Order: sequence, then C-alpha cells, then structure tokens
Amino acid sequence: MSALNRKLIRDLLHMKGQAIAIAAVIGCGIAIFIGAQSTHWSLQSARQAYYERNRFPEVFSSLKRAPNSIAGRVRDLPGVRSVVTRIVKGVTLTVPGLEEPAVGKLISYPDRGEPVISTVHLLTGRFPDPLRNGEVLVEEAFASEHGFQQGDKIDAVMNGRLQTLTITGVAMSPEYITTIQPGSLWPDDKRFGIFWMPRRQMEAAFEMEGAFNDIALTLTGNAIEEEVIRLLDRTLAPSGGLGAYGLDLHYSHRFISDELTQLRTMSIIPPTIFLGVAAFLLNVALRRILSLQREQIAALKAFGYSNREIGFHYGGLISAIIALGSILGCLLGIYMGKSMTAMYAEFYRFPITVFKIDFRILIGGVCLSFLAGLAGVVSAVRNAVRIQPAEAMRPEPPPSYEPSFIERMGWHRFLSQAPRMILRELTRRPAKAALTSLGIAFACGILIVGNFGKDAVTFLIDFQFDLQQRQDATLTFYEAVPIRAISSLKHIDGIVSVEPFRSVPVRFRHGQFSRQTSIMGVKEKRELFRLLNTDGQEVPLPDDGLILSSALAGILSAHIGDTVHVEVLEGERAKRKVKVAGVVDDFSGTASYMNIRSLNRLMSEPPVLTGAWISIRDGSSHHVFQELKETPAIAGVTLQKVAVEGFMDSFAENLLHMRMFNVVFACIIAFGVVYNSARVALSERGRELATLRVIGFTRGEVSSILLGELAFLTVIAIPVGFAIGYSLCLFISTALETELYRIPMVLNPPTFAFAAVVVGLAALVSGLLVRRGIDHLDMVSVLKSSE
Repeated sequence: MSALNRKLIRDLLHMKGQAIAIAAVIGCGIAIFIGAQSTHWSLQSARQAYYERNRFPEVFSSLKRAPNSIAGRVRDLPGVRSVVTRIVKGVTLTVPGLEEPAVGKLISYPDRGEPVISTVHLLTGRFPDPLRNGEVLVEEAFASEHGFQQGDKIDAVMNGRLQTLTITGVAMSPEYITTIQPGSLWPDDKRFGIFWMPRRQMEAAFEMEGAFNDIALTLTGNAIEEEVIRLLDRTLAPSGGLGAYGLDLHYSHRFISDELTQLRTMSIIPPTIFLGVAAFLLNVALRRILSLQREQIAALKAFGYSNREIGFHYGGLISAIIALGSILGCLLGIYMGKSMTAMYAEFYRFPITVFKIDFRILIGGVCLSFLAGLAGVVSAVRNAVRIQPAEAMRPEPPPSYEPSFIERMGWHRFLSQAPRMILRELTRRPAKAALTSLGIAFACGILIVGNFGKDAVTFLIDFQFDLQQRQDATLTFYEAVPIRAISSLKHIDGIVSVEPFRSVPVRFRHGQFSRQTSIMGVKEKRELFRLLNTDGQEVPLPDDGLILSSALAGILSAHIGDTVHVEVLEGERAKRKVKVAGVVDDFSGTASYMNIRSLNRLMSEPPVLTGAWISIRDGSSHHVFQELKETPAIAGVTLQKVAVEGFMDSFAENLLHMRMFNVVFACIIAFGVVYNSARVALSERGRELATLRVIGFTRGEVSSILLGELAFLTVIAIPVGFAIGYSLCLFISTALETELYRIPMVLNPPTFAFAAVVVGLAALVSGLLVRRGIDHLDMVSVLKSSE
C-alpha cells in the first residue's frame, strides 16, 4: 500500500463522524432517486405489458345507438386497424350487507371467443355461458372489497327490471386499472364495480339486438389520431355519437399517467436538493482538511509528489465518502422502491406487479452522486494543490482582529465574556457563519417538505367536501328528465334539500386549441354545490356565459371576455359561440359551468336535468337509500363523503408510509448538516479552545462558547429554513400539477413547529457529541506552535 493510501485511510478514520454524516445525506438523495425511478420503471413496465397482452385500444367513443353495420364503415376509415363494438350500460346494484345503493357498469363480451382488442384477463373461475341467464364476470377490485367468489349472486336493476346476477369468475381489464365512477374524484371499489356479460344477454335485457352503444379501436402505425377522431365523430354523429377521444382523455390511463409523471418529478427534485446539501457539506469538510494539512501538502511536494498525485489523493478521500453514501443509497433505494411498488399495487390493478430494478438506474444514481460530490470540491482541491511549498509551510494568515461594528458602538458592554467571544467570531468570519446557517436552514426546509403532502391532502379533502361539495349524495339519471323530477325527490322522506344540474358533453374550441369535456348547468343560488376559488371566495354565476376552471382556461388559452366555440356532442349536436364570463381557480378537473336556464336555451330544450345533489336528514339514510334503489330512472348514486372516508382509510396508511421516508431522510439531513458544522467548528477552533482551558476556563465555560455559537446559528437558520421550505413546497406543488388535480400550497403551523423541533434536537445531540471532543482536548499537542 502506498504512503498516500495509508494517509487517506488515517484521514478517513480521523473524520469518521463527519464522513458517516455526509455519506448518510448522499445516501438519502440516492435512495429517493433510485426508489422513485425504480417504482416508475416497475409500474410503467407492468402497464405496458398489460396493454400489449390485452390489446388496449387507442380511441374510444360512446353513442346512443348504432346498428352493427356501422362497425364496418368505421373499420374502413383511414388509419384504423381493429374495431370492437360493445354494449355498455349502468345499473343499480343491491349488494348484500351494503346499506347504500351501489352502481355497476355492465359491458358486453363476445358470446364465443374473445374480442380482437380490449380482452379481459381472467383471474379465477370461468367466462359466463351465454345460454345461462344472468351470468357475469366481476372486476377484481369490487370482488375483493366484498369478498365475492364464483357462484355468489347480486341483484341489479337492468332497464327498469330487477334481475339476479350470478358471478362465474373474477377478471381484470386494462381499461380499468383504476375504477372511478363518472362524476367522482376518488376510487370507490365498495360502491362501484365493473361487470362483463355475454353480448346476447345484454342485447335482450336492454333491447339492443343488432346494435351497440360503445366502440373502441386501435390505429395503424402511421395514423394521425386527431384525423381518425374527426372521421369517427362524423361517422357516428347520425347515431348519437357523444364524441370520440384518445388515450389522453381515457380516465384510467390518464390517472396512472399523471401518477407516473409525478413519480418522475419526485425522482428529480428531492435528490437534487439532498445532493446539493451533500456537495455543500463535502466542500466545507474538505476545505477544513486542506487548511489543517497545508504543511503536509508542502511536505508531499517537497518529497516529489506532483500536483496531480496530491489532487487525486484528496479526490480519493472524497470519493470514498461518496462511495459509502452510494452503497447505502442503493440498498435503501431498492427497499424503498419495493415498498412503493407494493403500495401503488393496492391502487392500480395489474395482473402482475413485480418490482423491477434497472441497473441503469443504479448506475445513474451512483454517477449522479459522484458528479454532485466531486463538483462541490474540485475548486477547493485545485486551489490547494497550486500552493507553492514555501508558502504552504507557513500558517494561514490570521483573520482580522479589528473591533466589530457592535464593539465600536459599545453594545458589547452589555454582554458577558462568553457572548462577546461568540459575537467576535461571528462578525470576523461572516461568510463561514452564513454558510453554516444556510446549511442548517436547508435541513429545516427539507423537513417542511417532508410534511407538505399531509397538509396539502388534508386541506384538499376539507375544501372539496366541506366547503365546495357539501351534498350527501349525487344522483344521476339514465337520461335527461323534466325539471319536475325534483318534486318527486323532495317527497322522499329524509331528503332535506335537492339541487338539480344538467350535464352536457361538449367540445370547446378557441383558436388552435380544443378540449372535450362537459358543461355543468347549475342553479344561480346553491348551498350544496358551490363554485369556490382556492382562497375560499365564491364565484358568482352569471345569467349568461361560461365559467371555466383555471385548468380548462389554460388549455384553451381563453380569458374572461373571450368567445369560445361550443360543439354539443349529443342530440342535434348544435354548434354555438359562448362568451367566457368568469374563471374559477379550483383544485380538480377541467370543468365548465353555466346557468342551467342558459344551458337549456343553448340546447334548445325545455327545462330538464340529468342529476341532482341531495342532503339527507341525520338518521334517515337507510330509508332514503332504499327508496333510491327502487327508483328505475336513477342510474347511479355517488356518496361523496362516504367515498372519501373509505379512500382516506386506505390512503392514510400509504401517505404515512411515504411520509415516513420523507421525514426520516429529512431528519438524517438535519443531523448531518448540524453535526458536520459543529465538528468543523471544533477542528477550526481547537487551538483557541485549548488556550482558554490552559488560562483557567472550565470545560463548561469553553463548551458554552462553541455550543453557544452553534445555538445562535441554529436560531438564525430556523426562520430562514421556513422561507426555504415554503419556496420548495411552492415549487413542488407547481411541478406536480396535472389536469386531474392541483396540489394546494398549504402548510400548517405544526409542520413548521415539527421542523424547528427536529433541527433543535439535531443541534442538541450534535452539541453533546462535540462536547465530548471538547472534554478530551489534548491541550499540549494543540498548543504546539506551528512557527
């Protein structure tokens, strides 16, 4: 072993505490990078394999009713490869043991064989026999929630008639990786399920012989999706087409795509912060080592070592610390990736979800750590090795000891001896003090980021379901019904209030931008459903004109006063120009709203509604639900608060799981930064502290000087850390925005208090460890003169 390598090992052992702390910070950054990237890779691979194996469609459209012959015309359209037609109907379910009405979506399946695209993956049991009435497959999420097995039965209201369905098997479909009821924000596997029934039986039950009301297709490699959608809409328009759309608007695909995008974002932002802090710590630690080893550098040069050899020696010292952190990060990242993949597997249904680690991700993480670490120290090494031997043999010039501003003002007279010494050190080395405080501030900021998700989700749920959507249930009808249906609902004992709405599928166009969505027609005065900005202020609903959500307005590049083209995708498919009267800055979806009377006029129809929001008197839910189950016109009942409670029950566990990683990593960084700062301060001021011991200062008095300086820098760093944490959370909330939902920028006081307490505890523990070093100062060796 060469002399330089033996020196490297001695240096590492001498600074083992700092090395471990810095390696831990590096490990946290690499762990998040590897964990998020590997989870992203695993989910993306599982989805892609699922799509390819089950031949997932690329374009979809619903319609009122079309003869089967239309499928041939669609198949002949340019760019179309394969076509499958289906019958899709909503039904009301009576689930044993469930008080509330559940909603099912029945999808036809070929009587023989399997469809050319969008095949079903059978998990258990068998496919239904078309000759046996009422046999169905049930989707796995709904079956798991209720414990359904082969042979179980469930009652459904189909086309106004009660029919008993017999479950023959449990299946999955790539079209329903996550099952969210239309009009709902969260999955509710307990009250919404997907079923597959033989085509022959659905034709008979819904009077759809020789017809279909849903179509899906795949495209050729050179097809232009927008053009295929335009031609498909034109072909289906006479049959009541409701507007074709691609994968970007397919709810399940978009939901998981947004999640994958956010995973990728989170694999970049936090690791960048962590590795930036690690680079800062490495820079501070190495500069201190180089300062203490000026004479050793001079001696090495005198013995013939070149600048390159000395530079590689100190680069090897830093590389050893980075390597330790990289190994720790890889191991922790793999564990984190497995845990996150298992967590996501509970929400997104794949036949096989296997955690996959791509070695390119591991190599990328290690390279990232070395790049960040070495970038932080290269300038310090370059400056150190350029020093001439004769100059390096001399001690560094002492700092300026002129009176500070506070001393010149005479304010120091009000301070005791120890605070004066602390003040002098801080004012004479302001850059060092500022960098130390900044490092602690970043640790505090990262702790705030760790709890940001919990605060944001809690606020979002409270805002969405306590302030904005205050109904107990949302009712939807199979088709538009006269406004007098409200009276029938009000006569149900237990329903306190009813507010109608009219939903119309439309395609907006503004300049070169377009978006397919729907217009929600609502009453001017409402109590159950309110249009609120993110600040809680209600947006008034004008008599005429559109109210666009901020997300939709951004997509269309539309502003208040602009005129947008509206193409109605049902009925006579009217085309109108409507003025944008307002924008609501909300947290979810790409919605638009109109006064229900104006919407009825836009549709050239009498006053009708397609659904209603209701509030239920306490203790009357059982009777109300029973009445709703027996109302044939009602297609679905969505219980908003119950669905959210069920979602939060499962989501809270996963949120706690993710929060645990964030908080643990943030605590490690906080301790690493504070401990490293304290150790550097001890090594820099060892001679001064030992001198104080020799002239009669007690250990406690000497400790109070160094630890008092650390405490002062920590107190200064905490409010700065609050500002850094707020800025980071604001950046993350903006980076994670999607069309489906926006992350509110909310930080609660307990989050700031938690960050402050953890940083304080880290400073306390670091102080106690450094205090041991002060107690064991070798006063004789420390006081040896270097001159």
